[in-house]
Parts: sequence; C-alpha cells; structure tokens
Amino acid sequence: MAPHPLRFGWLDALILAIVFGLISYVLYRAHSHFNYHWDWRLIPGYFLRYDAHQGHWVLNLLGQGLLATMRLAFWGSLLAALMGGAMGICRVSNSLFLRLISRTYVELIRNIPPLVFIFIFYFFISGQMMPVLNLEDWIANAGPSALSTISWLFGPPELLPNFLSGLICLALFEGAYVTEIVRAGIEAIPKGQWEAAWALGLRSYRAMTQIILPQAVQKVIPPLAGQFISLIKDSSLISLISIQELTFSGTELAVSSGRVFEVWLTVAALYFLLCFGLAWLFRRLEWRNQRH
Repeated sequence: MAPHPLRFGWLDALILAIVFGLISYVLYRAHSHFNYHWDWRLIPGYFLRYDAHQGHWVLNLLGQGLLATMRLAFWGSLLAALMGGAMGICRVSNSLFLRLISRTYVELIRNIPPLVFIFIFYFFISGQMMPVLNLEDWIANAGPSALSTISWLFGPPELLPNFLSGLICLALFEGAYVTEIVRAGIEAIPKGQWEAAWALGLRSYRAMTQIILPQAVQKVIPPLAGQFISLIKDSSLISLISIQELTFSGTELAVSSGRVFEVWLTVAALYFLLCFGLAWLFRRLEWRNQRH
C-alpha cells in the first residue's frame, strides 16, 4: 500500500503557528526571566577537538557520548530483540516450564521501576558477573588488532566492563517489553493458520518458524519501532551508573562549562535526530512490507 499523499491545509498552518509561537514565548521568557546570555560558540568544540599530540582531530565529550549512545542503541536493540523474541515464543509454548520462565521474567522486569532495576542489576548482579568473566585481564593481554576491534565495536577497551554492564541491563529491561510485543503478534495470527500447518503434517516447531513467525513479524514491526525508540531514550538512565553515554557527557559539560541551556538543548536535538531517524527507517520498512 502506497503512503497517502501529504496535503498542507489551513489546520496544519494553524498548528505550526501555535507551535512556533509557544517556542518563541518560552525562549523569550527564558531570556527575560533568567537574564541568560546565550553563547553557542563552544558547542562545536564539544564534538571535535584538535589533539596536538596525535596530530589530528579527535572526538570530544559530546561526540564520544553520541557514539556511545549509538553503540548502546544498536547492541541493545539486537540483544533485546533476541531475548524478547525467544521469551515471546516461550510465552505461547506448550511447555508449562517455558511459560513460567518467560512469565516470571516479564512480570519481574515490568513491575520494578527502571532506576531500581538498574541499581539492583549493576551492584548485585553485574558486580558479581564481571569479575567471573575476567575481562580486565583479557583486555590487558589482548593484541593491537583485538583492541582496535573492541574499540570500534564497543568503545574504549578499558571501559568495556562498564559498557557491557549497562548494555546487558538495558537489553534485559527492554527485552521484557519486546517479549509481550512478540507474544501479541503470534497470538494475533488466526488459529486456522496453525490448523492448516498441522493438516500439512508440520510439527509445531516447523509451523512456528515457517508459517506463524513470518506473518507475526509483519504485525510487530510498528510496535517494535516504538520500543526501540524508547530504548534510545531509556539509555540515558544508565548514565546513573557512570556509563559515559550522551546524557553523562552532557551532564559533565553543563556543570564544567556553565552553558547549561546550550548543552542540554544540543543533547535534546541529538536524541531527537536519533529517534526520528529510526522512526523514519522503520516507517520505510513498514511501507516495503505492505507493498509485498
């Protein structure tokens, strides 16, 4: 189905006028009430700086934070999709044991506030898990090529344990919501599809993978898009456990530079661009699926 043609009418013009009017009023009040002197000249330097020792331009705090957030969004979405997909299938399984595991996982995560879950996971679970993995010793003995790969995929190698702690925590939290999305998508497939698969002699596993899941994927793309966009915004929460992503970098810069409004408006714009870009990508994917 082709997207509907866009039409700009008088109502759209009125809404835009109201929005711009509100923005102008807020900026005016901020300028007059706080007597704040805007200065955007420092912002570009927070993305890139020239390193005289290395002899080339390198990422500064905002650039590093943005890159860390993009890494968290990519790996977090991938892990959340894998965990949520597996648990979503378990939610509709014929096995009582698998249903109990997936139901416990979903109810435990969804009924604990995100901040509480992050602190519990970081201090009580990740604090015990990371020493067992012995990542710090492995990084210390790794070769240059391995360190370069780790740096490209996950950021600075010396911060890899913290990054993985935040990543696993974020993926576990978001995976619970993906689980329910996948479960709803599978249950939305008519029962006749199952009966047709069984009539053809397919077992439940092959019926699920070859008939049910391909149809369910098309139904869950829109809600998954919303969930993955929420994952990008929720990644700001793990700044509380010193993961140096965009919000953490913005906090440091706002305190050290005194340019509070400029820094946070820039951070908000970066989050908007990330979320809007992902929403546009999923929308294009949805249109393509509808045409086929």
